[in-house]
Amino acid sequence: MHSVVISGTGLYQPPHIISNAELVAAFNAYADLQNAQHADEIAAGTRAPLTHSSVEFIEKASGIKQRYVIEKDGVLDPTRMYPRFQERSDDQLSLMAEIAVDAARKAIAAAGKQPADVDAIFCASANMQRPYPAMAVEIQQALGASGYGFDMNVACSSATFAIEQAYNAVRSGASKCVLVVNPEITSAHLEWKDRDCHFIFGDVCTALIIERADTATSADQWEILGTKLVTQFSNAIRNNFGFMNRAEDSDPNARDKTFKQEGRKVFKEVVPMAAAHIEAHLGTLETAPATVRRFWLHQANLGMNQLIIKKLIGESMGASGSDVAPLILDTYANTASAGSIIAFHEHRADLKTGDLGVICSFGAGYSIGSVIVKKR
Repeated sequence: MHSVVISGTGLYQPPHIISNAELVAAFNAYADLQNAQHADEIAAGTRAPLTHSSVEFIEKASGIKQRYVIEKDGVLDPTRMYPRFQERSDDQLSLMAEIAVDAARKAIAAAGKQPADVDAIFCASANMQRPYPAMAVEIQQALGASGYGFDMNVACSSATFAIEQAYNAVRSGASKCVLVVNPEITSAHLEWKDRDCHFIFGDVCTALIIERADTATSADQWEILGTKLVTQFSNAIRNNFGFMNRAEDSDPNARDKTFKQEGRKVFKEVVPMAAAHIEAHLGTLETAPATVRRFWLHQANLGMNQLIIKKLIGESMGASGSDVAPLILDTYANTASAGSIIAFHEHRADLKTGDLGVICSFGAGYSIGSVIVKKR
């Protein structure tokens, strides 16, 4: 078995920012339009009026202050309320592949590699742009990488689940250098018309190079000491949008079939699961949570991360995160599988040789994935 390291990371950051104030203005304008359109039903008591959102509500509920998106005009149009992407022909590079290639090239360069050195690509994301051809194979061709690629989806845990597959492939000798890439175009599957969730997501793409330690040449290497995955079925977070919808003759006036969740239920059920999962994983290495220098947690909700850290090490984490558990949620919002990887990408430079860290994600499924790393 080979020792395995993360030797490079990359980040694609979209060009547009939507502040909470902009988002609230668009949502409230949409709500006013809908309430005016259905005034008779509202007056008759057969339809509930839409309630306004507010900056205060968003920040209290989530800790989010802004989000990056690939296209903002469509999202902020009260008559549309979703992004406006230009359709591309089959012989053009797909949008998801485009942002993945951007992040991948940065990770490859950071690792001191060339695209031809990559012999496997795992494209792991909460939602793929299409079923086939696999996004990973298109990314492979665009990069000029060798070997093979495939797509995988474990919702917000897709990145950590893919890291385990990459870790096992490299450790066993099946692969020498694996690219894990996480393109998240969440703006296209968020229901922006739903007050309870319209503020949650942002677009981004992250990438990691995972390779054999004896081939790594970058100055920044993180040995993977172990990975741990778990799933437990839950309907509390769900996305029913898919190819079968057109065959179901659904009510055209029903709510969008994309992302929905029971937020309070998710909070109560996932927080203890995630804390127990991390503690048990560290226990397999006879390591106490208090000895971990940094936790790069999934970035879904400020309150969730605060409580998980409190359960693990007894430390209170502020609204801007803490040194032991940095926060990127306020700037990027929830970026599905990419959140913990953004935190790792942006908040690791100050750690020293021998320091331990945990990358952990949790999400729909339920699914929880953790990766224990040590600075080399």
